[in-house]
Amino acid sequence: MKSASSVARDYTGRVVFSHKRTILLKQITTHRQPPPCAMMIYDLNIAWSPSMTSERLLQTLSLASSLGYSTVALSHTLELPFPANPTSPFPTIETTTTTSSARTFPHVLRRATLPLSDPAASNYRLQSLANVYDILAIRPLTEKAFQNACLTLDIPIISLDLTAHFPFHFRPKPCMAAVTRGVRFEICYAQLFAADSRGRANFISNATSLFRATRGRGILLSSEAKTALGLRGPADVVNLMSVWGLAREKGMDGLRSVPRSVVVNEGIKRNGFRGVINVVQPATKDAAKKVSGDSVQAYAQSQQRDEPSTGTEPDREKGKRKLNMQKRKSADVDGHRRQAKKVKVAPGAAEARGKTG
Repeated sequence: MKSASSVARDYTGRVVFSHKRTILLKQITTHRQPPPCAMMIYDLNIAWSPSMTSERLLQTLSLASSLGYSTVALSHTLELPFPANPTSPFPTIETTTTTSSARTFPHVLRRATLPLSDPAASNYRLQSLANVYDILAIRPLTEKAFQNACLTLDIPIISLDLTAHFPFHFRPKPCMAAVTRGVRFEICYAQLFAADSRGRANFISNATSLFRATRGRGILLSSEAKTALGLRGPADVVNLMSVWGLAREKGMDGLRSVPRSVVVNEGIKRNGFRGVINVVQPATKDAAKKVSGDSVQAYAQSQQRDEPSTGTEPDREKGKRKLNMQKRKSADVDGHRRQAKKVKVAPGAAEARGKTG
């Protein structure tokens, strides 16, 4: 608390009055809270295999939650040919045991990654897989498979092994066509940590080419971590991708809005049935009264405007007669004015003739 006094004096220097005021100094700190949608961070590719133990899986999920990931997807890489009646191979995650009672876990989704080498193969059974898995992704291995995934297949994610050497280039035309269709390109940063020097060079080159071809649009950032050591925090991932040409804003979108759109769209496909559902909120009583009053007033005004045109036949005839009488009167007045002008002009013309004669 700090006090200050103000004193007023006259021209002789005598004190006239004194007023003491007290100033309270408060330190105000403001914290910007992001919206709930922006706080949700996704990792839609945590590698899972049947050989992974439950304790190892729980450690990975617990670390993902501590790093800030609210939703993750366990990815199972399938092999051709796919079974006729696929079943979910994922184990039930038990979070109520004594060893995991102090841990927190994110929301877990089920994902299948399909390696695609021959685009003409017909044994994919995508619809049957969609009934078992929450998310489907394609990993093209050839140029034709990549073109088919970008232009034809109804798959939300194109996952690429960027540590491999691709015998083709990422061209802007098919890549932007895929982004326009709603397909997302997935970049898995854990591939970089597990690769050798040649694989890391391929990863950097392929990632830079993909960023250039897509202009940073439709990029989905995931880990594909096989252990807990392969996970990184969201800020570290964004900084790592910004070194190779991905803007920070688009990098954060690759962890937030882009994967969220994939999860929401896939959920609508599986839970909706050939239609669009629009949730309409009922109006409040005050709003309903206001709308009804405005509608009544507008109706009364329209009736008042329409009254002259909705009269009886005699009224219409009277109106026409009045209009004709007004026209006749105006014509007569104009005729009188012309006649008076002629009369005034005539003497002047006669005088002019006499002078000339």
